[in-house]
Amino acid sequence: MGRLTAGLATTAAISLTASGCMTVHGELEVVPSATRADAARALAAFTVAYNKADKAYDPALDEGRVTGPLGAINQAGLKAHHVTTPAGNAQHSDLKLTDAKFVIPKKAGWPRWFVADTDSNRDRDGGRGDTRWLVVFVRDAAGQPWKAAYLSVLAPSAVPGFVTDKDGWARAAEPADSSLAVAPERLSGQYAAYLKSGKPDHFAPGADTTVWRQSRQKDANRLGLSTQYVDRALTDGDYRPLALTIRGGGALVFFSTRHYEQQTAAKGLHLTVPADVKALTTGDAKTTITKERISSQVALVPAKGQVVILNRLAGLTAAKGS
Repeated sequence: MGRLTAGLATTAAISLTASGCMTVHGELEVVPSATRADAARALAAFTVAYNKADKAYDPALDEGRVTGPLGAINQAGLKAHHVTTPAGNAQHSDLKLTDAKFVIPKKAGWPRWFVADTDSNRDRDGGRGDTRWLVVFVRDAAGQPWKAAYLSVLAPSAVPGFVTDKDGWARAAEPADSSLAVAPERLSGQYAAYLKSGKPDHFAPGADTTVWRQSRQKDANRLGLSTQYVDRALTDGDYRPLALTIRGGGALVFFSTRHYEQQTAAKGLHLTVPADVKALTTGDAKTTITKERISSQVALVPAKGQVVILNRLAGLTAAKGS
């Protein structure tokens, strides 16, 4: 603290704003999180790094361009593929993200962040029709590279209109925003609680709420195998929720959760562990394996009413056997 105080005292970057607030290097000034040119460069750098890493199945090639839930899922997936297919990805084709629309909020302080709303060349996969890929980039300090923290895939009609000022800059919703049905900072914990008990009933029925809970209940006890689930909130660092206010009220919120799945084989039986899971497993999974997954969600949170989970991206990040 002494060095920090001394350092601040020796700079000439301290000024009073018109409102009387003290500003240090502009960190208390409400400014756009990025220029549109910066955002375009960040998207291009991420795409180049992602393609190199996917082609070689080498997590080191894009670890400097991903973070948060997307980073955890991406890095674990590449690590597993590198173990199972060390020669690289023979089926690789470059990801292309085009027609980028940048949603950049004005805010004070750090982190700074923005959303790239893009078209991808992966729409043909699975016959899903046209989709928009929303990539959320964050930066925690000046001079650091922009890193992709969240990825959500939505139908074009599901992307809401965002509140913007006369210059086109978006408005971030605060973590503790009490005008929303659920404040963004509480969404992760409430979603984890809902998955366990079905309460609170803030969440609308859908694939990632009622259907997922029913699927878990069905899979909990199968012949020769029992499964237990534990869900945890995840809000620290680059896993923090990020929210944008939308037209007509409410917010679009990106948030993270952590999920554990423990599978136990009946006495006398041995578990069968797929190669990609084994690549991320410590210990010998003879009768029990505990899988850890990171999940990112994007939700439509109204001022009143139920939260709608629009998309969920999850991936295995670790496992432990015994």
